[in-house]
Amino acid sequence: MARVLTLAGAQTGPIQRADTRAHTLDRLIALLEQAARSGAQLVVFPELALTTFFPRWLLSDAERDAFFERAMPNPGCQALFDRARELRVGFYLGFAELTPEGRRFNTAITVGPDGAVLGTYRKVHLPGSVEPRAGDRFHQLEKRYFDYGDLGFPAFRGPAEWHRAVMGMLVCNDRRWPEAWRCYGLQGVELMLMGYNSAAYDPNGGTTENEALRTFHSTLAVQANAYMNATWAVSVAKAGLEDGAGLIGGSVIVDPNGVVAAQARTLEDEVILAECDLDLCRQGKEKMFHFASHRRPQHYARITQQVGAEPPP
Repeated sequence: MARVLTLAGAQTGPIQRADTRAHTLDRLIALLEQAARSGAQLVVFPELALTTFFPRWLLSDAERDAFFERAMPNPGCQALFDRARELRVGFYLGFAELTPEGRRFNTAITVGPDGAVLGTYRKVHLPGSVEPRAGDRFHQLEKRYFDYGDLGFPAFRGPAEWHRAVMGMLVCNDRRWPEAWRCYGLQGVELMLMGYNSAAYDPNGGTTENEALRTFHSTLAVQANAYMNATWAVSVAKAGLEDGAGLIGGSVIVDPNGVVAAQARTLEDEVILAECDLDLCRQGKEKMFHFASHRRPQHYARITQQVGAEPPP
């Protein structure tokens, strides 16, 4: 029996700081319903899908905490869970999490068609800095507002409706690190889910990266790592001009050969869709495990410093 899962990426346009939660939730539900009408069984939303990308500002503690969710679901997003359960559609959702112990994470969950949370992931690779850069209008302060993820990279099984797919999650910057993908690849991942809010400029203040190059790198990272780990992958943006700061689009679904199966064309709310045959992962995984016997880790010399770099003091 074919193991085909109809997958949707629900890209959003910008979510402004002035937007109400009700307005934002209406947009997410509209995308969910559009995807369901097209036959989607699983919908992937972006990183921090319920709020603007607040780490671009220096905030007071009270301002910061207003962007965090104390539980999931909660009254501010219950309608999304309810509608998804009515439609028997699961989803991936990125949000800012405040735990009962007072820890803060950039988190994603995957919710099954029955409304139950199947897996939780907390972003490991936090970009940016703790302190803002003098003179910059916008910043990248994830290290200030979030703790490093403490759950590792746990793969999990989807429900029977999703053919018990082996699944994994990443958030934004994580998708650029092959070690994260390989942790899932070694667990036999067949479907990687990712959301992002990536700046359309160099968030570290450089001048060599523009929107086109950053979009290219975003897509390249997904294609390369999907191929190297023989997995389907969906990577979904919040895009457009958000509170005056540009975010790239380029939401994409990629097959286990690294081939793009669907890609967003706009910087607005947009649904992309692909029928994912999970058995397409088999050929690449069998090849990978065959080639694994050729590895010679005993010859992988320890890297102590960059070639040509000054020795440490």
